[in-house]
Amino acid sequence: MKTNARFIKSITKAAAENDTVMPWARSTRRAAFIAKRQSAALPLRKTA
Repeated sequence: MKTNARFIKSITKAAAENDTVMPWARSTRRAAFIAKRQSAALPLRKTA
């Protein structure tokens, strides 16, 4: 099987540019987003 150097270089470049957020790194950001979404869902009208 012939090795395609250009293909391998593009694969390694794409892997180096990958910026995947790991689950343990996003927990605080996700918790803040959920809290913000839940506070925005509360009704803002007065009770009669």
